[in-house]
Amino acid sequence: MLALTRKKGEALVLNNNIEVTILEIRGDQVKIGVSAPKEVPIYRKEVYLQIQKENEESSNAENMELLKNMF
Repeated sequence: MLALTRKKGEALVLNNNIEVTILEIRGDQVKIGVSAPKEVPIYRKEVYLQIQKENEESSNAENMELLKNMF
């Protein structure tokens, strides 16, 4: 993992087309802004993990249904 220090108003550029800017620092919270092309999905990690879990469960259910139909 790369760890960087940024101040309010400073930014990072990822992959030449995604910019992450520090908007506000208040206590132990940091507000960030992300500018990216519309086709780049952006999720909070807890939401992303939930989506992954639901996709895996759905895939497993579909695979079980396919197996049942084979026999």
